[in-house]
Amino acid sequence: MTVDSKRVPIGVIGGSGLYDLEGLDILEERTIETPFGSPSAPLRIGEIEGRRIAFIPRHGDAHQYHPSNVPYRANIWALKSLGVFWLISVSAVGSLKEEIVPGDLIVPDNIIDRTTRRPKTLYEELAVHVGLTYPFHPMLRDVFLEHLNRLDDVTVHDGGTYVCMDGPAFSTRAESELHRSWGASVIGMTAMPEARFAREAEMCYATIGMPTDYDVWKDDEDEVAVDGVLQILRQNISNVRRALQDIIPAIPLQLEEECDASRALENAIMTDPEAISEKTRDDLGIFLNDYLDEPPE
Repeated sequence: MTVDSKRVPIGVIGGSGLYDLEGLDILEERTIETPFGSPSAPLRIGEIEGRRIAFIPRHGDAHQYHPSNVPYRANIWALKSLGVFWLISVSAVGSLKEEIVPGDLIVPDNIIDRTTRRPKTLYEELAVHVGLTYPFHPMLRDVFLEHLNRLDDVTVHDGGTYVCMDGPAFSTRAESELHRSWGASVIGMTAMPEARFAREAEMCYATIGMPTDYDVWKDDEDEVAVDGVLQILRQNISNVRRALQDIIPAIPLQLEEECDASRALENAIMTDPEAISEKTRDDLGIFLNDYLDEPPE
């Protein structure tokens, strides 16, 4: 599999409430079948200020995929097939700290994976060990923070740990207190395995978190009220839409080769190339071909 000759370097994965990208001059909508099945939705390919972008709503156009059913691997494969390297994620989260107020925005810098029902790698048929010290890449985070901090009347939090749980139900009180005891900042349901797959696909990935509630740890919060969450979410989405109009043109496309994410597989593939089947090479060559010899005859 080769990357589309008319490359799309920037991808945006929209979370709850973000089902389209404001200002995107759509050139085409493309249905892409992958070795992992169909992505969440057809990819909308367009331009903002002359930059080619691929947008996909994580949960589908009708929000038909709950967090553990999102086809994460198919989404990453489809984006990679278009040539995406810079991958922007937007997701709703719950706050685990008093100072992170619903309606604020956060650009987390690390993650704890508490999911149990989801695939853990793109590479089930071979051993690939990527480094994931910084699951949200500092190069892209810096761009986010520079432009999010220019929003009027929006508090933006630099850094923090995102706990990712399966869902789709929200936390119990005991779970919420446990996550707070770890020093985590927010809790969400979608950043894993998405961040891991993005690194395995040699993409520069980071997320903008949109706190919508205090989870259930506060004394006056008996449960997460969905109507209140949706009200805050609409406010957050409006702010993120505005910021993306500035973030996308500011992404340093010329620094792709300098970004270490572009070399994530360099020393990560442990399996002998001769032991990798032709089917696996065909299915995953879009990620692996730069590191494998020609398949044995």
